[in-house]
Amino acid sequence: MKLAVVGGGSTYTPELIDGIAGRRSTLEVDEIVLVDPDAYRVETVGAFSQRLLEHAGHPARVHTTADLEEGVDGAAAVLIQLRVGGQRARRSDETFPHVCGCLGQETTGAGGLAKALRTVPVVLDIAERVRKVAGEHTWIVNFTNPVGIVTRALLGEGHRAVGLCNVAINLQRTFAGLLGAEVDEVRLVHTGLNHLSWERGVLVNGVDRLPELLARHAEFLGEQVGAPVDWMRRRNVVPSYYLKYYYAHDEQLARQRTEPPRADVVSDVEEELLKVYLDPEQVTKPEQLAKRGGAYYSEAAVQLVHALTSSGPAEEHVVNVRNGATFPFLPEDAVIEAPCLVDANGATPIPQQPVEPSYAGLIAAVTAYEHLALEAARLGGRDRVADALLAHPLVGQYTKADRLADDLVRINRQFLPWARG
Repeated sequence: MKLAVVGGGSTYTPELIDGIAGRRSTLEVDEIVLVDPDAYRVETVGAFSQRLLEHAGHPARVHTTADLEEGVDGAAAVLIQLRVGGQRARRSDETFPHVCGCLGQETTGAGGLAKALRTVPVVLDIAERVRKVAGEHTWIVNFTNPVGIVTRALLGEGHRAVGLCNVAINLQRTFAGLLGAEVDEVRLVHTGLNHLSWERGVLVNGVDRLPELLARHAEFLGEQVGAPVDWMRRRNVVPSYYLKYYYAHDEQLARQRTEPPRADVVSDVEEELLKVYLDPEQVTKPEQLAKRGGAYYSEAAVQLVHALTSSGPAEEHVVNVRNGATFPFLPEDAVIEAPCLVDANGATPIPQQPVEPSYAGLIAAVTAYEHLALEAARLGGRDRVADALLAHPLVGQYTKADRLADDLVRINRQFLPWARG
């Protein structure tokens, strides 16, 4: 099987390769093509990835190219992991909202919208070219943020796509360790959207162990996700660590104004990693890769690709898919993040209990914003940008939405064809 990785020059990529090397018995990959326009990065990452596979005794060969059509031709699955504008654009996303007293973040709020505007047209162009070359049945696994909006764009154009994030698998591994359970025994009642989710149950062999987790480990979990212990116990829930941007907005904003942007930290880590990857003696995943973020990304991606491309029984994975009737308070074409049964036919959400109003309200509000954000990304226009910002719970005021829309368009003009006139 051939696997293509668009954005393969990312310093994330060896994490994925390491996961493939460890799944030789279940994921029969014999060719991996890394596609990236940055020749230095993709060749550096590609050579190191080949050494990783050889050291693990895996027979797959790694190839690199800047030609998308060449890279995806014949691929059974295409992973997309892009960052349009690089870390420089990310730094802007994380800082420009501060002028209005709004939180800066690369996947939500004004920063997340800026990233969506830059990213959606690029990903849709890539997906259409993949469809023409690799065919209608090739799976697209989207790891590109903001995952929910980008995946909704792909599904809206009829692509065979599933969105993936590492938040759920990270929590699953954490819960398994705290409970002394095998990872495969732990199932999550994961509810919400990408980067807006709550764990309403932690099932081990069918028994909900969440009350026990909160009774014994709430302090540790609270530190991990940035949530108050008393609140988690009262609600019997563990929120995603992205919820702190909503539930503790002012504290997070104050911290952002005094600490270096995450983009600066990641830029330093990436520079260090590329130096390590250049060392011909380096044949295993370096410790520095853990600083890059994306814990368990490789496991989540490899397991998902296996489920989508094998003829075996359906596997359970938390992924981003079309809502359908899963959450009745959302449109059918909204994209949710939920436990699904995944096989070669795609991902089907597992029915959940009704969502409590305290969560459903925020989910519905952010879903409405994502609809407006996608309209702005596809159709352009400063006013559409302002309307999307006004709908977002982290902005939500006329003057802030207007100021941020003007700043966002000005800063990102080079990436927005409709804004260059």
